[in-house]
Amino acid sequence: MSMLNSLAAISVAYVALLFAVAFFAERAARRGRGNWLRAPIVYTLSLSIYCTAWTFYGAVGSAARNGFEYMTIYLGPSLVLIGWWWVLRKLVRIGRAQRITSVADLISSRYGKSNLLGVGVTLLAVIGTTPYIALQLQSVTLSVEVFGHPGLPGTQGPTSTAFWVAAGLSVFTVIFGTRNLDANERHHGVVMAIALEAIVKLAALLAVGAFVVWGMSGGISGTLERIDASELGHWNVQGGRWVGLMLLSAAAFLCLPRMFQVLVVENDNDTQLRMAAWAFPLYLMLMSLFIVPIAVVGLDVLPEGSNPDLFVLTVPLSQGQDGLAMLSFLGGFSSATSMVIVAAIALSTMVSNHIVMPIWLRFTTGTASVSGDVRHVVLLSRRISIAGVLLLGYLYYAMSGGGTALATIGLVSFTGVAQVLPAMLGGIFWRGATRLGALAGIGTGFVIWLYTLYLPSFGPGVVLPDSFFAEGPFGIASLNPNALFGLDGLDPLLHAVLWSLTLNTVAFFAASLFSFPSPLERLQGAQFVNVTQAPGSARGWTQGVAQAEDLMVMSQRIIGASEAVALFQQAAREQGLDGHLPEPTPAFLQRLERELAGSVGAATAHAMIGQIVGGAAVSVQDLMAVADETAQMMEYSARLEAQSAELSRTAAQLRAANDKLTRLSVQKDAFLSQISHELRTPMTSIRAFSEILRDAQGLSDEEQSKYASIIQDEAIRLTRLLDDLLDLSVLENGQVSLNVGQGLLRDVLDRALAAASANEGERGLEVVRDPVAENIRLHTDTERLSQVFINLVTNARKYCDATAPRLTIRVEPHEDRVIVDFIDNGSGVATESQDMIFEKFARVSDQKAGGAGLGLAICRQIVVRLGGEISYLPGQGGGAFRVILPREFALAAQ
Repeated sequence: MSMLNSLAAISVAYVALLFAVAFFAERAARRGRGNWLRAPIVYTLSLSIYCTAWTFYGAVGSAARNGFEYMTIYLGPSLVLIGWWWVLRKLVRIGRAQRITSVADLISSRYGKSNLLGVGVTLLAVIGTTPYIALQLQSVTLSVEVFGHPGLPGTQGPTSTAFWVAAGLSVFTVIFGTRNLDANERHHGVVMAIALEAIVKLAALLAVGAFVVWGMSGGISGTLERIDASELGHWNVQGGRWVGLMLLSAAAFLCLPRMFQVLVVENDNDTQLRMAAWAFPLYLMLMSLFIVPIAVVGLDVLPEGSNPDLFVLTVPLSQGQDGLAMLSFLGGFSSATSMVIVAAIALSTMVSNHIVMPIWLRFTTGTASVSGDVRHVVLLSRRISIAGVLLLGYLYYAMSGGGTALATIGLVSFTGVAQVLPAMLGGIFWRGATRLGALAGIGTGFVIWLYTLYLPSFGPGVVLPDSFFAEGPFGIASLNPNALFGLDGLDPLLHAVLWSLTLNTVAFFAASLFSFPSPLERLQGAQFVNVTQAPGSARGWTQGVAQAEDLMVMSQRIIGASEAVALFQQAAREQGLDGHLPEPTPAFLQRLERELAGSVGAATAHAMIGQIVGGAAVSVQDLMAVADETAQMMEYSARLEAQSAELSRTAAQLRAANDKLTRLSVQKDAFLSQISHELRTPMTSIRAFSEILRDAQGLSDEEQSKYASIIQDEAIRLTRLLDDLLDLSVLENGQVSLNVGQGLLRDVLDRALAAASANEGERGLEVVRDPVAENIRLHTDTERLSQVFINLVTNARKYCDATAPRLTIRVEPHEDRVIVDFIDNGSGVATESQDMIFEKFARVSDQKAGGAGLGLAICRQIVVRLGGEISYLPGQGGGAFRVILPREFALAAQ
């Protein structure tokens, strides 16, 4: 029991170390200091999640039972990586170009962004991975039992251990796998923890192997003699089974959700693949180096009937090497936990993107831009999915009672996920592959695998009755799960692999040949097949029905406010527009769809934009481009498209400039009329009341004081108007002298609010501030800056039309600048007027024209002279102005 307590303490300490590594890696990535996290060596080590408890424990058991057959599980992935140029390079480039988040997303996006296919692949992956998760739980449970009951090595442990292991892994995965919604679905903390686990499990296996060779067998020569004297010394290769297992392991390496996550989704560049192409096969070679010696020595020194799957633990324990056994336990624990964590993340992403989000969209039809926080829905669904996936793995383990051979359970999962392979390879190499073909192939393979391998893995009489295996269902012998269509005598695994993949491939090609792809399928097919020649994404949206504001709000709810604003501002600049919102052109909609796909998947992103845009279409030019396969025509089409886009941008700029000039002309005419009125009115009043004072007889003192006050008020009004005109003229001519000094931003805001409140009258305005954030020292002209703030506060007081007017002043400090936002809760400025409000003669509202429209023009000139910027922020729910100031005015002036 003391050893078991020590093991528990070491395990807790090890898990705490993983937490710390993941935490610091996540923090470094968030702070932009995570370049080392994308190093090729980290990427290569993350691929070690292929080496699960199956390869750590089960490879020795497989060697003890079947000789060198275990090598096939290492040779398959090695061949895939050595030939990375043909398949892996294409997969990772497609993943980057299309923002692919999972294997289900890849299949769904390739075949016309079909959510039905996404759901099918997701269900297949969840069901297929369940035995694999059960295998990891079984391995941890058995290894714990070895320490708890050393006299009963290899006996089946209680299911409570497996339950608590599953619960602990779900907590870790939720914490570090769903902390945020990354636009690229990358999890730097988890990947770094897996890289550490890769080193631990390799070191543990090499340590046990070195002890067996040099500590128990007298060195290399003694070990070779021991192997020659055992049954494993006879090289017995069954060609058909070896080929089948190598094909199966290669297919699983590409299609397993956890492998696709680290292989494609977490990949940043081809450099990572180049290192992995030689480094990971080397890693696999080191992992397999001592498998046979451990198996041979275990068969020699341990009692007959000992479980060979646990020789990595029981051999050191039998020699009194408790420390080495604990290190071996940590290696097996690392192998199991890393697989479960990444598999749970990958499967939860698939369930969220292809099942939960489509259902949520169906019940919120037409409200993609205004309903609840999409990020919250996605993250919550992923957290629940992680717990659900681990619960399914635990239930499989409990129902199956734990298989006697770990490798057998792993091969069940390999065969299940391999059903995606024909649709995957056909989709990236054959443009004729269709959605119907993929559905037919995956559906056929899934049913055959379920019937011939998955359900029988529970054991006869558990799910399928014994009669099915004896005489077939309803007495039909050709439907016997182990002898389908009368093919008897084959190994059950090869039997299932042969029929499922063969019928899957036949159905895929037959249905593809007899069906015609939709235009969107053909466009996506061209993008996938030709990704290395012409990377990009096919256009599929029509223009004219989308509102940029709605798209902005929806994007903020998915990828975050700052990321959405930056994306929209960059697109607006590329279109030659001055504002924050771009035109919703087909090119922009496609770009936005790709960005959203990185968080919620291609099919869901397509559906969400479709709710706002209203539909998708394919242009004649696009269809011609798909039909034309010659390089000359593609180059010619690209040149025409570039020229057309340039002409369109130029025309848009000219239209915008002409429209702005027209509105300026109208505003100028209105200004001249208004300024004439503003000048004439006080002068008329002054003249009239001065004549009364001069000519009227018998005026009382009270009447004389009243008329004199009116004359004074009108004179002040006239002076203020003239001061504004003079101030603007001086600022525009650069003749203003600034009184630059030190001051606190909080004090400037206090003075501005006090001055603006002096003329408040009966209309109240609630002001929301953060005094702590405002405690910033500036080197600027505080008097001029206060003039800007007074104007913005006064505008909010005059023009905010909310029942309970409220102004929020938000301060965001940066290293070299300060951002101050003034946001009210009114209706804001009309979209068509937002680019005009800083021009001379413009007014915020025609209904409440309380001035000549010079206030914001003066504000702009002052802020520019202070080395900053002032702009209007759309999409904030009310009137919103942003002032950007340099902390040091002298630096800005230079």
